Amino acid sequence: MNYRMISYIMGQILKVVGLFMLLPIIVGFIYGENHVVASFGIPFLITMAIAMGFTIAKPKNNAVYSMEGFVSVAASWVTMSCIGALPFVISGEIADYPSALFETVSGFTTTGATILEDVEAMSRSCLFWRALTHWLGGMGVLMFVLAIMSSNDSRTMHMMRAECAGPKVGRLVSKSRFSARILYGIYITMTVSEAILLMCGGMPLYDAIIHSCSSAGTGGFSMWGNSIGHYNSVYIEMVIAVFIILFGVNFNLYYYLIIKKFSLAYKNEEVRTYFGVIIAATAIIAVSVHKLYDGVGDTLRHSFFMVASTITSAGFSTTDTAKWPVFSQTLLLMLMFVGSCAGSTGGGMKVSRIIILIKTGIKELKYITNPRAVTTVKMDGKPVEKDVVRGVSNYLILFLSLMSISVLMVTLNGFSIEESLSSVITCMNNIGFGVGRFGPAGNLSGLNAFSKVVLCFDMLLGRLEIYPLIMLFVPRRR
Repeated sequence: MNYRMISYIMGQILKVVGLFMLLPIIVGFIYGENHVVASFGIPFLITMAIAMGFTIAKPKNNAVYSMEGFVSVAASWVTMSCIGALPFVISGEIADYPSALFETVSGFTTTGATILEDVEAMSRSCLFWRALTHWLGGMGVLMFVLAIMSSNDSRTMHMMRAECAGPKVGRLVSKSRFSARILYGIYITMTVSEAILLMCGGMPLYDAIIHSCSSAGTGGFSMWGNSIGHYNSVYIEMVIAVFIILFGVNFNLYYYLIIKKFSLAYKNEEVRTYFGVIIAATAIIAVSVHKLYDGVGDTLRHSFFMVASTITSAGFSTTDTAKWPVFSQTLLLMLMFVGSCAGSTGGGMKVSRIIILIKTGIKELKYITNPRAVTTVKMDGKPVEKDVVRGVSNYLILFLSLMSISVLMVTLNGFSIEESLSSVITCMNNIGFGVGRFGPAGNLSGLNAFSKVVLCFDMLLGRLEIYPLIMLFVPRRR
């Protein structure tokens, strides 16, 4: 294990996080918030001191393999979450550190779950930092580092595998660094485009930045207690719904569209399934909840937005789904597991994994009925590698096992099985809201410190897709 290189990578990531902490200070000055220098200045100095200590000398042995990639990424996410919570505590806007840590982890992992009962009372600088953690966590801080620094291509692929979501990670172009730049270029362009469109709909500049950052990371932090429902604008709701769906698409496809390889984008089975599920779920839920709203338009409006917000793990809301029929709430829970596409900023298990699991099940059924038949699992008309199929199955087993353990631990908080299961599902899938008291109209403020730490672990598990975080606890050979 190359510990020196791990700390060097962590230092590079923390430098980026530290520099982004300067932006809330600027926001605080604009709005005349006196606490902003201490609230963000102290964490900035701590972050930069650690970063400089880690990167003061470049390691002579710069070898990075899978283990180093996983450990460096997981350790960086844990460290930047621990430091990122300090502004909330120093400013006094979140009283205790476990709550501040929960809010920060929820931000960086783009979960969007909150312990705040009165989010509107928070200062502008802290609200901006909450949204900014979504934006940084959406594409990943490591991807930003790879985009701006020159590094060995063989090393960066191991780190990209740890950072990027999905059963398989590849390069857009021959160099990983250039791939990262392309992805971040698309990410920034889409974020700015959404902010401009929101302002065209009458949303103030500050509000537009907050919600476009949250949308980009498919996180769901809003500056209002009733989320997007505060604006009561069909235009704003549809702009956000369309963009969170677009952020839930594999970013590789946007690159194919840019270079005019339309056939590669059109033939992508995962994306076609993703849009198909959104359309089908919207129609089914609209039929189920039509009696709760006035007219077909209003019904489709809320059904479409909540389906988009759930499957992409955005966590925004325009209505209280706790008032929906149990059937519709259950369908939303199922969408939480499905999630968005691999290579997107969305959460969940990813549509590609679900497709592979279903096709693997069908393959096994065919083998049972006809052992001599030769069948393979295919995606986009091509056979899926056996290692990928096995990896997807193993991921499901680990996911369900860790979810069961987490539910058991959260029940110690005194919640019902339904509420405990809902809180774990929403955190492991990085959704932001569940059912019951944890629905869109509620929050997770009733959790004790132990449950908050457990769910922080679950959120990191979901965002890093289990393996990198688990590697922190794997015994090392000397």
